[in-house]
Amino acid sequence: MSLRRSFFSRKFSKSFRELSVERSGRVRDAEDGAVGSGAAQPEGSWAGMLPELLAEIIRRVESSDGEWPLRQNVVACACVCKRWRQITKEIVRPPSLSGIITFPSCLKQPGPREFPHQCLIKRNKKTSTFYLYLALSPSFTDKGKFLLAARRHRNGAHTEYIISLDADDLSQGSNAYVGKLSSDFLGTNFTIYDSQPPHNGAKPSSSRGSRRFASKQICPQVPAGNFEIGQVSYKFNLLKSRGPRRMVCSMKFPSQGETANARSPDNSTVKKPESSTSGYTVLRNKAPRWHEHLQCWCLNFHGRVTVASVKNFQLVAIADQSQPGGKGDEETVLLQFGKVGEDIFTMDYRQPLSAFQAFAICMTSFGTKLACE
Repeated sequence: MSLRRSFFSRKFSKSFRELSVERSGRVRDAEDGAVGSGAAQPEGSWAGMLPELLAEIIRRVESSDGEWPLRQNVVACACVCKRWRQITKEIVRPPSLSGIITFPSCLKQPGPREFPHQCLIKRNKKTSTFYLYLALSPSFTDKGKFLLAARRHRNGAHTEYIISLDADDLSQGSNAYVGKLSSDFLGTNFTIYDSQPPHNGAKPSSSRGSRRFASKQICPQVPAGNFEIGQVSYKFNLLKSRGPRRMVCSMKFPSQGETANARSPDNSTVKKPESSTSGYTVLRNKAPRWHEHLQCWCLNFHGRVTVASVKNFQLVAIADQSQPGGKGDEETVLLQFGKVGEDIFTMDYRQPLSAFQAFAICMTSFGTKLACE
């Protein structure tokens, strides 16, 4: 506590004094926690700060930190104590409004509406590990800000990707575990699981492979299961003709209405998780066009993809067949993924997808799919 107190004394003492003069006409000592009347607070004075004063301080810090690494000051406010963390989370706007990723919880919140978050995925083939970074500059070589990591491993006849907040601890029993991706034997159908319930009353998957812990490891404070939030399906290519992959995604998002009966185009067999309080958005890859001069399939990635690959794709929303007059937007790209180097890929996503959901969808593109190519 003394280190934190010293840090804020140096960093925000000016703001403390200005705000105190504005509100009470007296100077507040940022070091010893004296209130406007001059009385000294007990040891927990930082936690006992006036709520109006505390909220205004954090609001000013939040508005002054536009990007990383300056964004670390907002995180530092949330680390002082539980009360500061609660007020900071109330003031900091979600990524869909601010376009800024601040806390780990932002990774499961929808991205911006107007401009997509630009990210990089770096692959380590030796360890079958993938790292997601938030791009801080237009360069593909900059490391960026680390967000998530995933590791691929075999689980019997299936392949799984464990997704974690910690690049060095990728296990389902870790506190950094955020979810996983599981595929079928052919690697053409994938299920996305979240470590946290997507809505109140959500039930974890009943399959044995989706459990996080053995029965003796269950802790009441930690959800013991995985919650299904989406499906990704790659269409079979019966003629075995060379061409781009065709994929359909069904993602679950909180909604007021019941849209669980949404159907995908051409009678796709994408299974939808059971839910009564969430809606579904069906996405499919945007069809590329054949370029006669280049003799290849092409999509406009606006400079974000530089290497031709069967893994490259763009996802758009399609019309919801379960809703009368339901319209899709097949022009606005909600997620695009493409190759820019031997082991470097770009991932750009926007609302309604979150960073976690977009990362999981992109993981499905890795691996050979003999039935689709």
